Amino acid sequence: MKLYVKNMVCSRCRMVVQAEFDKAGIPLLSVELGEIETAKDPSDSQLEKLESGLKHHGFELIDDKKSRMIEKIKNTIVKLIHHSNENIKTNLSDYLADKLNYDYTYLSNLFSEVEGTTIEKYFISQRIEKVKELLVYDELSLSEISDRLGYSSVAYLSSQFKKVTGLTPSFYKSLKEHKRRNIEEL
Repeated sequence: MKLYVKNMVCSRCRMVVQAEFDKAGIPLLSVELGEIETAKDPSDSQLEKLESGLKHHGFELIDDKKSRMIEKIKNTIVKLIHHSNENIKTNLSDYLADKLNYDYTYLSNLFSEVEGTTIEKYFISQRIEKVKELLVYDELSLSEISDRLGYSSVAYLSSQFKKVTGLTPSFYKSLKEHKRRNIEEL
């Protein structure tokens, strides 16, 4: 049986969700972002225990088709941006249509209807979060970040970053030393 879980976006999420399935006594065949396959159908009491444990960690089971598709769209974008080392040079609409086997217009309309925002805005927000992460790591130049995340130029990345955050990438990068303090300094 396949179950769908909302808000699974990283490997830690996978571990937490898997632990909750174990606590509920539900044997698993596979655990992917947002999608879990069980070895057998869980009982009602197991599902209740599972739902309670998942909610405690900010997850929830999804049981309607629209919500499952929205989670698939989000997880596909998150995988592309945060869990892939390949350069993002592809057209987002073609990429999503290919990965999810649905027409992009359908996906876009569904996403906008349910989420109240566009797929493109969600994609941009995820890219900007990845830019922030890479700026803080300070391992790549802005040019390398721009290339890795599929921006056409550093100027475009900077413009979009400022539009979303209100800060330039270089100013954001300069703030990183002030974000955390050592315990000894408190």
